[in-house]
Amino acid sequence: MLILSRKVNERIMIGEDISISIIEIRGDQVRLGVNAPKMVKVFRQEVFDAIRAENKAAAESKPIFPAFDLGVKRDPF
Repeated sequence: MLILSRKVNERIMIGEDISISIIEIRGDQVRLGVNAPKMVKVFRQEVFDAIRAENKAAAESKPIFPAFDLGVKRDPF
């Protein structure tokens, strides 16, 4: 892990297209601004983890298909 020190209004560049700006430091909280292309998805870790868990649960669930009446009469025996 790379650890960097930054002050308010300073930035960190990730590649050529992504920048992270220090917006505000208040006590033990830091407000960050992320500037990235629209195709890059940016999430807080807890939101990312929730999305991943939801996707995993959906992939592991069995699909439920409704019964269709196709108008075919079946012999009850």
